Amino acid sequence: MLVRVPTLYVPRYPTPPLSFPGVSVAILKVAQMGPPVLRRVAEPVDPAAIRTPAFRRVCQDLLDTMDEYDGAGLAAPQVHLSVRVVVLTLDGSEGPEVWVNPVLTPLTDRTSATYEGCLSVEGMRGRVARPARIHVRFLDDEGAERAYVLQGFPAVVAQHECDHLDGVLYIDKADPRTLAFLPEFRKFGRMDEYEDAPPEDLDDEPELGDAVIEVPADLSAAEALALAEPHLLSSEEE
Repeated sequence: MLVRVPTLYVPRYPTPPLSFPGVSVAILKVAQMGPPVLRRVAEPVDPAAIRTPAFRRVCQDLLDTMDEYDGAGLAAPQVHLSVRVVVLTLDGSEGPEVWVNPVLTPLTDRTSATYEGCLSVEGMRGRVARPARIHVRFLDDEGAERAYVLQGFPAVVAQHECDHLDGVLYIDKADPRTLAFLPEFRKFGRMDEYEDAPPEDLDDEPELGDAVIEVPADLSAAEALALAEPHLLSSEEE
């Protein structure tokens, strides 16, 4: 069932916006692990709702909240709104983006293991292994269909945020031996540095370079990978 966002946008903990001439800002309350909304599979957004004023306000509130908390991304369920929308920054020079109804497809068996944190699991870090290269198709904030091939850290950010849309938190995928509270993480560093044997989710291959490559949205994941491959090889060499 498609969901029309204007009928759903009732934040559980609304924050009154600051009012300035021509400016409206709302910093939303971020849900901490516990509320059912963080464990629910979010509903898709009706594409017809994307260009409405109410939906644009939702997107702007998500962007303002992400910026306020200095996050790399934020998913709608994290602010008590169970719809399939994320905002994230893949490339600092390009600025943040809005993804509506994103669909991710892994493009490799290789994994990238990084230490992650989350605004909804405050004060913790843990190592998560994820596919190092993915294809993502989504609607942008104008309702246009777009697609990327992502590699390295941008792929990690995309997967972390889109997991929220399926009720998944990073701690569900983290190696439990590496979980640490933030003060201890800062004091002692990565817990895998104290292990005698290399972690099973790490391999000896060099890390893939970061890449954000826009591809035609009508291509399959395999076709998009073939088109992006020369750029990905260049990224690896860097």
